[in-house]
Amino acid sequence: LREYMTNDFRNSPPAPLEPISFEIPRPFQTTLDNGLRLVIFEHERLPLVSYRLAFHSGDVNDPEDSTGLTSAMTSLLTEGTAEYTSLQLAEKTERLGASISASSSDDFTVLAASSLSLYSSDILHLMAEVALRPVFPETELDLYRRNTIENLKFQRSQPGFLAGEQVGRLVYGEHPYSKISPKAADVEKLTREMLTEFHAKQFIPNNAMFIVVGDVKRDELIAEITELFGDWQPGTPCTNDFPAPPMRTDRTLTVVDRPGSAQSNIVIANLGVSRDHPDYFPLIVMNQVLGAGASSRVFMNLREEKGYTYGAYTRMEYKKLAGEAEATAEVRTAVTGESLKEFFYELDRIRVDKVSDDELADAKNFLTGVFPIRAETQEGLTNLIVNQHLYNLPEDYLQTYRDHIDAVTVDDVLRVAKEHIRPDEVAIVIVGDAEEVLPQASGFATSVEVFDTDGNAQDIGKYNNDALDEPANAAGDWDLSIDFQGQKLPVSLTVEQSGDLLTGVLETMFGDGTISNGKMTGNKLWATAIAEMQGQPLEFTIAGKVDGDSMTGTLSAPIVPEPLTFIGTRA
Repeated sequence: LREYMTNDFRNSPPAPLEPISFEIPRPFQTTLDNGLRLVIFEHERLPLVSYRLAFHSGDVNDPEDSTGLTSAMTSLLTEGTAEYTSLQLAEKTERLGASISASSSDDFTVLAASSLSLYSSDILHLMAEVALRPVFPETELDLYRRNTIENLKFQRSQPGFLAGEQVGRLVYGEHPYSKISPKAADVEKLTREMLTEFHAKQFIPNNAMFIVVGDVKRDELIAEITELFGDWQPGTPCTNDFPAPPMRTDRTLTVVDRPGSAQSNIVIANLGVSRDHPDYFPLIVMNQVLGAGASSRVFMNLREEKGYTYGAYTRMEYKKLAGEAEATAEVRTAVTGESLKEFFYELDRIRVDKVSDDELADAKNFLTGVFPIRAETQEGLTNLIVNQHLYNLPEDYLQTYRDHIDAVTVDDVLRVAKEHIRPDEVAIVIVGDAEEVLPQASGFATSVEVFDTDGNAQDIGKYNNDALDEPANAAGDWDLSIDFQGQKLPVSLTVEQSGDLLTGVLETMFGDGTISNGKMTGNKLWATAIAEMQGQPLEFTIAGKVDGDSMTGTLSAPIVPEPLTFIGTRA
C-alpha cells in the first residue's frame, strides 16, 4: 500500500466512474374520441402509480381583467366536489395512503396524484371527481381570499418577490409572463360563478393529456379512463395570441428602495429563449460553466475570490413561449457596485473567450451524470416524461439527452453565449437601500428609476443627498438595544473613525466581532463584524444612521431570518 501513497497519488483525483446506464422504452400513446390524449408508461419496479392530468393552459391564460383566476381555480379544485366535501376528500385520500393535488404554472395546469397500484381504481375515481365536478364552496373561497391577501402582504416584505415583479415588467412588457402575482383587488372580486365558468372553459379534454407511470395494465387502465372521462365533452382550446416581449436596446437600472437594508438583492436579466429552441443543449452547457453551480465562474469569482456573497448564480429559464436569462446574488450593500463590476466581467468573458476543455468536460460530465439520477425515483421519472410531452419535445428526447449534451463543443458554447448573453441590453434590478445603491450602481446603466416596495415610482432627486456630505462622526462607544422577538437585547458597539473609514468591535450575546472595513457615507454607517461561534466564523452586518449622539438601524446575521432593528445612544 505504501508504494501507492506517493505525492503524485495524493495529488491526482480518482478516475471518474462509468456512466450510469439510462435505457428506458418509449411510452404507449393513444387518444380518446373526445380528444383526451393518453400517455402510459408501464413500469413494474414498484407497486406504485403516478398520475398527471395536464392541461395546455396556465396563468398566462387568465382573462385580462382577472389576474390570478387560474391559480384560484386550481387551488380550490380539491376543496369540494359534487360527491365529496373538502374534508371527506382529504380523509378518503389519506385512507388510501395516496396523494392528490393541483397546481398551475405560467403555461400549464396539472392535477397530480399517486397511490399504490392496488388502489388505482379508487384514485382514478377521485381524480375524475376533482377534475370534472368541483363545486368551489363559498366557505372555501372566502378562506382562500383571506389567506391569499395576507400572503400578498407578506410577499411585499420579500426582496426576491420585489425583484421578480420588476424583472417581469422589464423583460416581458405587455406579455402576460410579466405578471407574477395578482393584486389584492383581483383576489377580492373572485366569485363562485367566475370559477365555475372559467373551469368549464379551460378544463376540456381536447386541450389535455393524461400521463400515467407505474405498475399498471395498459388495456385495463385505458378501459377505466374511458369509462370515467369518455363522456367529458370537448371545447374550444384557448389561444396564445399575446403581445411579443420587447426587444431591449440598452442597459437600465431599476432600484426597489428598502431603506436601511443591509443587503442588495441583484438580478441582471434579459429576454431568453423558449423551451423548444434549437440552442437548448448548448445553452445549458454554457450556463453550467457560467453560473449554474458552486464551481461555476460567477460563483467562484463573487464568493470564493471576492467574498461579496454567500452565493452568486446564473440561470436560463425556459418557458413555452419565451424565456429569460438571469444573473443573481445577494451581496453586502457596500459592495453592490463591485459585485456588478464582477458580474459584467464574467458576462463579457463568456462571450469573448472560449471556455477551456476542462470547463467544458466538467459541465458535460455533471449534466450527463445527474440526468439518470433524476429518473431513479418514480416521481422523478414521471416529471421527466410529463415535461417531455407538455413541451412537445421529440419522441426520443429522454433516450438521446446525453448524446445531445456530449455533442456540444467549445465553439457551440461561444456561439450561443455571443447570441444570447447580451450584457449591454440587460435590465439591472436591485432591491436595497436606494441611497446607498444609487451612487454605486448608476454608472452601469444609461437610465435609472426607483420604486418603493408597493411598486410606486419615486422621484430619484430625493436620493443621494447625503452622499456628498462630509461623513458624520460615529466614533465612540455606543449602547444599542436590539428588538428580538419582543425582547430588548443589549449590544455594545465601539467605533474608531478615520475620515469615512471605520474599525472597531461589536459585542453581542453570540460573541464579539471585529470591524475592519466599515464606512460612513454622510450620516449612514455600514460595517461588517466577524465573530466566532462554536469554532465557525459568524458575520454580522450593521446598517445604521447616526443623528448626533443617537443611532438607529438594523443588525443582520445568517443565524436570524430577518434583519433586527436597533436604537442606541453614544455613551
